[in-house]
Amino acid sequence: METKIYTDEKVITGINCITNKTQELVFKNGTLSHILATDSVEINNLLIGSGLIDLQINGINGIDFNNPALTPDQIIAATYYLLSKGVTTYLPTVITNSDENILKIVQTINNACLSDSLVNDCIWGIHLEGPFISPVAGAKGAHDEKYIKPPDWTLFQQFQKAAGGRIKLITIAPEWEGSYSFIKKCRENHILVSIGHSLANSENIRLAVAAGATLSTHLGNGVPLTLPRHPNVIWDQLSTEELYACLITDGIHIPDSFIKVVIKSKAEKTLIVSDATCFAGMEPGEYQTHIGGTVTLNEDKRVSVKNSPGLLAGAAKTLLENVETLIDHNLASLSAAWQMASVNVAAMLSKHDAIFSDKNDLVIFSLKGKEIQIETVIKRGVIVYKK
Repeated sequence: METKIYTDEKVITGINCITNKTQELVFKNGTLSHILATDSVEINNLLIGSGLIDLQINGINGIDFNNPALTPDQIIAATYYLLSKGVTTYLPTVITNSDENILKIVQTINNACLSDSLVNDCIWGIHLEGPFISPVAGAKGAHDEKYIKPPDWTLFQQFQKAAGGRIKLITIAPEWEGSYSFIKKCRENHILVSIGHSLANSENIRLAVAAGATLSTHLGNGVPLTLPRHPNVIWDQLSTEELYACLITDGIHIPDSFIKVVIKSKAEKTLIVSDATCFAGMEPGEYQTHIGGTVTLNEDKRVSVKNSPGLLAGAAKTLLENVETLIDHNLASLSAAWQMASVNVAAMLSKHDAIFSDKNDLVIFSLKGKEIQIETVIKRGVIVYKK
């Protein structure tokens, strides 16, 4: 798929959704030349925000990043779809699977990046969510127990080689023996480590953070329905100042009250992820998954196992819809919600990756009631999507 360059654009004027200041985006030969602050502006109802960044996404619009039959063309199509939803940077997330399937999938993602420069720019890295997680029911979630195993640096190096060095984030359960040395090796090799799908105790979490763990994977999810009152794996992560908290704010996975507490506690270290599956962007109905199960996607975008409607089978909202849900539920202003899905994430990545940059990744959008409508998307100063 050839990247379309929109050379006809000269100036886009709008209000920055975070600073509330009017800006003029000035283009020259199809590339963003400079950004001007201006006092006067024609009334066009356009808003400008930083590009959205999704650290955890398992698929989109019918494309499953965990299907071994995944192709580079599907990754390219997924990237263009995500751009149309304001996501300018993302980490395709590969969950627990057989070693052979993980090797195949990460190699496919690498091949897609090598074959398309825009995809290469949009995929900051791969998020490996497993197989080094807890095998305990409740903590493991939908991950297949037969493939779960303790952290193994030699095996991870095989994954990394197949991925062309693109694995940049890994979720593990730090209660495994050998996890602290594994975390240290990851950090020495510039790989971020997130705690998730875990029943770690207070000491496990303290030692994991001391070894270099940086994030909490979808905090509040990937834990059993019942936990000790305190301490427990949620409170311990919430109270650890060094950890950034990733949240799925789709209105389904965690209650509003919990989201409020996390935002108040973590402030600018609150990050939104979609954790979207291939069902995000699809019409309601029943679908057969590649692992053999039937799931139901309802009108509210809740995905559940067909014969067990209380059992979630993944998320079906984009990161943009997670932003909309925060606003709709009065949990955050537009400014704060957008910041948690872009600026906060970019600040975290920049802190830990010297070469990461989201400069000139911008989204121009308008509001239609409760809906955010994407008008134009700019990646590295080039317009890559227009409504």
